[in-house]
Amino acid sequence: MDSLDSPCSPAVMSTNLYPPLNLKVITPRLELHGATDELLAQLLPVVRGGVVAGQPYPFDDPMSLYEDNPVRERKWLQAIWRGRGNVHPESWRLYFVILLGEQAVGMQDLIGVNFDTCQTVTSFSWLAPSVRQQGLGREMRAAILHLAFEGFGAAEAASEAFFDNLASNRVSESMGYQPNGSDWATRRGEPAVLNRWRLKRDDWAPNRRSDIELIGAEECKAVLHIK
Repeated sequence: MDSLDSPCSPAVMSTNLYPPLNLKVITPRLELHGATDELLAQLLPVVRGGVVAGQPYPFDDPMSLYEDNPVRERKWLQAIWRGRGNVHPESWRLYFVILLGEQAVGMQDLIGVNFDTCQTVTSFSWLAPSVRQQGLGREMRAAILHLAFEGFGAAEAASEAFFDNLASNRVSESMGYQPNGSDWATRRGEPAVLNRWRLKRDDWAPNRRSDIELIGAEECKAVLHIK
């Protein structure tokens, strides 16, 4: 896929028409910007080059980032476009591109799960191989938790990672998440154990950061059916 500027693209629009695309979360180290087509285009070279470096595989099935090119980048884009429009009071997904300076280096998603009744969320993220092991994973998680708890009034945040995804599990533990059991999932067709984590609002609040800025969160609430 050479360009996202075709008038046939399902998401060629002014960001002013869809508040989630204007949403930003800003920390001293990085920024999360609503995943516009322009920002997704900046990430295409990273997706094309490959996000999965090898075993242990980090994602459960099905996962477009395991596919070969050009299927990988096409399915990746299609999933984001579908997710933008699949919004219900109980479930929604916000996609963010991570900017390090002006460079797009990964994605961080926030997913509402039974949000209308339980106010619970989970998250998903990935980083370009070139910027890993710099502490950015923890900073991204802090940013998305601030949006969930401070911006949207979430009651609890969940996370999960395969037992051998040491980086993700360490981020959850360091952020105050508590173990919440385990489950089985497949990755590239093979079964493996998932560690589950959860963080309650009351456990997040004492360590709430004062250096994270939210832009556009209030305008998103009506789109996401958040009161």
